[in-house]
Amino acid sequence: MSRQLPERPNLEHLKKQAKDLLGDLRTAKPDAQLADALHAIAREYGFPSWPELKARVEQGAKSPFTGRWVADLSRTTPHAANQFRSATIDISVSGDVVRFSDAVVDDAGKLERRTNAIRVDGQPLGTENGYVLSARWLGPRVIEAVATRGNEVEERGRYEISADGHTLIITARDSRIVLTRV
Repeated sequence: MSRQLPERPNLEHLKKQAKDLLGDLRTAKPDAQLADALHAIAREYGFPSWPELKARVEQGAKSPFTGRWVADLSRTTPHAANQFRSATIDISVSGDVVRFSDAVVDDAGKLERRTNAIRVDGQPLGTENGYVLSARWLGPRVIEAVATRGNEVEERGRYEISADGHTLIITARDSRIVLTRV
Protein backbone atom coordinates (compact mmCIF):
# COMPACT_ATOMS: atom_id res chain seq x y z
CA MET A 1 0.00 0.00 0.00
CA SER A 2 1.29 3.47 -0.87
CA ARG A 3 2.27 6.01 1.73
CA GLN A 4 0.96 9.51 1.21
CA LEU A 5 3.25 12.48 0.89
CA PRO A 6 2.75 15.09 3.60
CA GLU A 7 1.14 18.37 2.55
CA ARG A 8 4.57 20.03 2.32
CA PRO A 9 7.05 17.26 1.55
CA ASN A 10 10.74 17.88 2.12
CA LEU A 11 13.24 16.45 -0.36
CA GLU A 12 16.02 16.25 2.24
CA HIS A 13 13.77 14.26 4.57
CA LEU A 14 12.92 11.85 1.74
CA LYS A 15 16.63 11.43 0.94
CA LYS A 16 17.27 10.67 4.62
CA GLN A 17 14.54 8.02 4.52
CA ALA A 18 16.32 6.47 1.53
CA LYS A 19 19.69 6.50 3.32
CA ASP A 20 18.10 4.84 6.35
CA LEU A 21 16.50 2.24 4.08
CA LEU A 22 19.81 1.53 2.32
CA GLY A 23 21.14 -0.31 5.38
CA ASP A 24 18.15 -2.65 5.33
CA LEU A 25 18.46 -3.19 1.59
CA ARG A 26 22.13 -4.11 1.93
CA THR A 27 21.20 -6.81 4.44
CA ALA A 28 19.27 -8.58 1.70
CA LYS A 29 21.40 -7.43 -1.23
CA PRO A 30 24.98 -6.37 -0.28
CA ASP A 31 25.58 -4.53 -3.56
CA ALA A 32 22.50 -2.27 -3.15
CA GLN A 33 23.18 1.38 -3.99
CA LEU A 34 21.58 4.63 -2.86
CA ALA A 35 19.75 4.76 -6.21
CA ASP A 36 18.00 1.50 -5.27
CA ALA A 37 16.87 2.99 -1.96
CA LEU A 38 15.69 6.21 -3.64
CA HIS A 39 13.68 4.13 -6.10
CA ALA A 40 12.18 2.09 -3.25
CA ILE A 41 11.15 5.27 -1.40
CA ALA A 42 9.54 6.64 -4.58
CA ARG A 43 7.58 3.39 -5.00
CA GLU A 44 6.43 3.54 -1.34
CA TYR A 45 4.86 6.93 -2.08
CA GLY A 46 3.20 5.65 -5.26
CA PHE A 47 5.64 7.07 -7.82
CA PRO A 48 7.23 4.93 -10.52
CA SER A 49 10.67 6.49 -10.05
CA TRP A 50 12.75 8.80 -7.87
CA PRO A 51 12.94 11.51 -10.58
CA GLU A 52 9.12 11.69 -10.71
CA LEU A 53 8.85 11.93 -6.91
CA LYS A 54 11.59 14.56 -6.85
CA ALA A 55 9.86 16.59 -9.58
CA ARG A 56 6.59 16.52 -7.61
CA VAL A 57 8.29 17.71 -4.44
CA GLU A 58 10.16 20.45 -6.30
CA GLN A 59 6.93 21.77 -7.84
CA GLY A 60 5.43 22.11 -4.37
CA ALA A 61 3.64 18.76 -4.35
CA LYS A 62 0.82 20.18 -6.44
CA SER A 63 -1.68 17.38 -6.92
CA PRO A 64 -2.13 16.07 -10.47
CA PHE A 65 -5.89 16.39 -9.83
CA THR A 66 -5.69 20.18 -9.47
CA GLY A 67 -7.02 22.07 -12.47
CA ARG A 68 -9.93 22.38 -14.89
CA TRP A 69 -11.26 19.29 -16.64
CA VAL A 70 -13.76 19.06 -19.51
CA ALA A 71 -15.75 15.93 -20.39
CA ASP A 72 -14.78 14.22 -23.63
CA LEU A 73 -18.24 13.05 -24.71
CA SER A 74 -16.86 10.84 -27.50
CA ARG A 75 -15.14 8.64 -24.88
CA THR A 76 -17.70 8.97 -22.07
CA THR A 77 -20.42 6.53 -21.04
CA PRO A 78 -22.65 8.37 -18.55
CA HIS A 79 -25.06 6.61 -16.22
CA ALA A 80 -28.43 6.07 -17.94
CA ALA A 81 -30.16 8.28 -15.34
CA ASN A 82 -27.57 11.07 -15.62
CA GLN A 83 -27.17 11.89 -19.30
CA PHE A 84 -25.55 15.25 -20.06
CA ARG A 85 -24.51 17.48 -22.95
CA SER A 86 -21.37 18.90 -21.37
CA ALA A 87 -19.48 18.95 -18.09
CA THR A 88 -16.62 21.00 -16.69
CA ILE A 89 -15.04 20.25 -13.32
CA ASP A 90 -12.60 22.45 -11.41
CA ILE A 91 -10.65 20.44 -8.84
CA SER A 92 -8.53 21.76 -5.99
CA VAL A 93 -6.61 19.72 -3.44
CA SER A 94 -5.51 20.86 -0.01
CA GLY A 95 -3.99 18.10 2.08
CA ASP A 96 -6.59 15.32 2.21
CA VAL A 97 -9.49 17.51 1.08
CA VAL A 98 -10.42 17.37 -2.60
CA ARG A 99 -12.96 19.97 -3.75
CA PHE A 100 -14.97 19.52 -6.96
CA SER A 101 -16.81 22.49 -8.51
CA ASP A 102 -18.71 21.39 -11.56
CA ALA A 103 -20.92 22.90 -14.23
CA VAL A 104 -23.04 20.34 -16.06
CA VAL A 105 -25.50 20.92 -18.87
CA ASP A 106 -27.98 18.07 -18.53
CA ASP A 107 -29.70 16.22 -21.36
CA ALA A 108 -32.56 18.77 -21.34
CA GLY A 109 -30.13 21.68 -21.69
CA LYS A 110 -30.37 22.89 -18.09
CA LEU A 111 -27.14 24.15 -16.47
CA GLU A 112 -26.49 22.80 -12.98
CA ARG A 113 -23.63 23.95 -10.76
CA ARG A 114 -22.45 22.11 -7.66
CA THR A 115 -19.53 22.14 -5.29
CA ASN A 116 -18.63 19.06 -3.27
CA ALA A 117 -15.67 18.14 -1.15
CA ILE A 118 -14.41 14.78 -0.04
CA ARG A 119 -11.86 13.98 2.62
CA VAL A 120 -9.42 11.42 1.21
CA ASP A 121 -8.17 9.90 4.43
CA GLY A 122 -10.00 6.56 4.49
CA GLN A 123 -12.21 7.64 7.40
CA PRO A 124 -16.01 7.28 7.03
CA LEU A 125 -18.00 10.51 6.91
CA GLY A 126 -21.80 10.71 7.14
CA THR A 127 -23.69 12.73 4.54
CA GLU A 128 -26.99 14.62 4.64
CA ASN A 129 -28.78 11.94 2.60
CA GLY A 130 -27.97 9.02 4.91
CA TYR A 131 -24.94 7.67 3.08
CA VAL A 132 -21.53 7.18 4.62
CA LEU A 133 -18.69 8.15 2.29
CA SER A 134 -15.09 7.12 2.66
CA ALA A 135 -12.32 7.89 0.22
CA ARG A 136 -8.65 7.00 0.13
CA TRP A 137 -5.60 7.58 -2.01
CA LEU A 138 -4.47 4.50 -3.94
CA GLY A 139 -1.43 6.44 -5.13
CA PRO A 140 -0.73 10.03 -6.17
CA ARG A 141 -2.99 9.69 -9.23
CA VAL A 142 -5.84 7.52 -7.93
CA ILE A 143 -8.66 8.10 -5.45
CA GLU A 144 -11.14 5.41 -4.51
CA ALA A 145 -14.47 6.46 -2.98
CA VAL A 146 -17.05 4.15 -1.43
CA ALA A 147 -20.61 5.09 -0.46
CA THR A 148 -22.41 2.83 2.00
CA ARG A 149 -25.85 2.85 3.58
CA GLY A 150 -26.15 0.64 6.63
CA ASN A 151 -23.66 -2.14 6.01
CA GLU A 152 -24.24 -2.28 2.25
CA VAL A 153 -21.95 -0.77 -0.37
CA GLU A 154 -24.20 1.37 -2.57
CA GLU A 155 -21.55 2.68 -4.96
CA ARG A 156 -17.83 2.47 -5.52
CA GLY A 157 -16.06 5.03 -7.66
CA ARG A 158 -12.55 5.65 -8.85
CA TYR A 159 -10.86 8.87 -9.98
CA GLU A 160 -7.69 8.21 -11.94
CA ILE A 161 -5.27 10.59 -13.64
CA SER A 162 -3.32 9.25 -16.63
CA ALA A 163 0.47 9.00 -16.39
CA ASP A 164 0.86 12.03 -18.67
CA GLY A 165 -1.50 14.07 -16.45
CA HIS A 166 -3.84 15.04 -19.31
CA THR A 167 -6.77 12.67 -18.72
CA LEU A 168 -9.02 12.08 -15.73
CA ILE A 169 -11.25 9.01 -15.79
CA ILE A 170 -14.08 8.74 -13.28
CA THR A 171 -15.59 5.27 -13.11
CA ALA A 172 -18.51 3.93 -11.15
CA ARG A 173 -20.73 0.89 -11.51
CA ASP A 174 -22.63 1.99 -14.61
CA SER A 175 -20.64 4.93 -15.91
CA ARG A 176 -17.25 6.03 -17.20
CA ILE A 177 -16.59 9.75 -17.55
CA VAL A 178 -13.45 10.75 -19.45
CA LEU A 179 -12.22 14.31 -18.94
CA THR A 180 -9.28 16.18 -20.40
CA ARG A 181 -7.26 18.92 -18.77
CA VAL A 182 -7.75 22.41 -20.18
